[in-house]
Amino acid sequence: MPQPMGAPAGKSDRRSLRSQRALRSALAAEIKAGEDISRISVAALTERAGLTRRTFYSHYKDIPDFIEQVEAGVLAEVRERVRAIAEATLPELYQNIERLEPAPGSVELLGYIAENRDLIGALIGPGGDQAFIKKVIDMACIEVSGRMQTGIFPGALGAFFDYYLASVVASEVGVVQRWFERDLAETPETMARIMTVIAFVRPGDLYGMPIDVNVPACGLQFAFGAECAGQEGQGVDNCGVPSSDTMTALAASIAGGFASFQQEGN
Repeated sequence: MPQPMGAPAGKSDRRSLRSQRALRSALAAEIKAGEDISRISVAALTERAGLTRRTFYSHYKDIPDFIEQVEAGVLAEVRERVRAIAEATLPELYQNIERLEPAPGSVELLGYIAENRDLIGALIGPGGDQAFIKKVIDMACIEVSGRMQTGIFPGALGAFFDYYLASVVASEVGVVQRWFERDLAETPETMARIMTVIAFVRPGDLYGMPIDVNVPACGLQFAFGAECAGQEGQGVDNCGVPSSDTMTALAASIAGGFASFQQEGN
């Protein structure tokens, strides 16, 4: 009796998926064994995976193509989960912190990372791919930027907001790297709670000495300073930057106008 038309293809697809999983596992094992990702060879990869070089080349052009596809797959999965986190509003996050609950979507993100600990740990670890880590940071910045600008006046902050955003995201990635260094000692749920709180902790909070920073005023002053620094013969200290009091008043005025504009728009 002839096989159904789709049967051979189905078996082939399953074999293909098994081969690709074996290659991903072999990549993680090679990095974990101390091999720099830039020096991994097809021969070493296929030997560790128990596959032939022909099988490898049936899926990928070369090692760079293989690594690019593997990283793109991980990045797509992480992006989907970061988007879910980015949908949370500030009041929702404050409420979760008061209840010692994780940010919405954070458990799912960290759960995915834990489920793929060998591969992801290898990619973001000491022998991994620094370019991939930067891709993760850049992707996360793009995904959360819109939500983080909701309710503030980004025009007054300029570069300050850009650096702030990069600092926050890089810090969270650093926490995940530290989690791996601790061999994922905490569960995804516990880490999600920790990371949710860490995102809002200021150094002074740890010592009972919180510092209130007028961010719009600082952003404006830095913007004025940067503009002056670009003028020939002018330094930041002598180019007529408005006083701190003037900056504070201006920032409050701009913020108030922006809030009124938002209310009128709603």
